[in-house]
Amino acid sequence: MLLVAIAWLYVVVLMAVVEASSSTGTLLGALFTLLLYGLLPLALVLYLLATPARRKARQAAEQAALEAATATTPTPAPVNMPASAPAPASASALDPDGGSHAAGDAITPVRKEP
Repeated sequence: MLLVAIAWLYVVVLMAVVEASSSTGTLLGALFTLLLYGLLPLALVLYLLATPARRKARQAAEQAALEAATATTPTPAPVNMPASAPAPASASALDPDGGSHAAGDAITPVRKEP
């Protein structure tokens, strides 16, 4: 892909040189040719083509950060458990969704009488 980008820039630079050296062309026209035919479209295409690589890099960084956070975070001690009770296998046994609120089925919904 880099070869195509270099070739496109080569063609656009030659177009700009012809525009500048032509008897009916101007330097301003050559500048606009270079910008509007070369740099802006090429930057847009390269940005769009690099999107999957950026997404993979971001996901890898997030995964590494998550693994680092879980490796350094100690498991919390059980709260209000008698000494004779066995310790749970993991923190997820006490709090499955990781939140501090009660589960939805643990609270009886309040309904109006029909």
